[in-house]
Amino acid sequence: MANQLEDPLRPTQDARGFFMLPRSPAESGYYTYGRLNGTPDRGAYQYPHPMMMQAILRVALEWQAIDKRRIGVGNISLANGPKHKDHRSHRNGLQVDMRAMRKDGREEPVMQGTSAYDREGTAKLIELFRTFAPVTRILFNDTSIPFVKWAVDHDDHFHVELTG
Repeated sequence: MANQLEDPLRPTQDARGFFMLPRSPAESGYYTYGRLNGTPDRGAYQYPHPMMMQAILRVALEWQAIDKRRIGVGNISLANGPKHKDHRSHRNGLQVDMRAMRKDGREEPVMQGTSAYDREGTAKLIELFRTFAPVTRILFNDTSIPFVKWAVDHDDHFHVELTG
């Protein structure tokens, strides 16, 4: 029986069988962020394909072993994967937006190229995805980092795509 208090925009599991990524559990190594229709999404955009779920959890675990800062996990997919004006992709659960790393450890956006931006940390985080997940493409506007491709509106986060 379904939980009577469950939000229909944020079910625990969607019709594809994808589970919502837990929102910033203690000692997980990550925090979630994201927006839907201009307001915080409260988990609505957090439905990864099982392969992406495994990748995020593994990368967060590996990150914890090398750094005390948490990584920021943004939009993945809406429940059941409908189209949305915010993204042309992010429908199959195999894409995730990740925040660029900040030198000060604050859990908020940072633009690449600013003094608060941590290029070395961001490059290491990207490398962890490439090491522990079947990455096909990473979009981010700090093209000094190997493997990344430039894309409009990707100055404060990078977009990771996996094979399905």
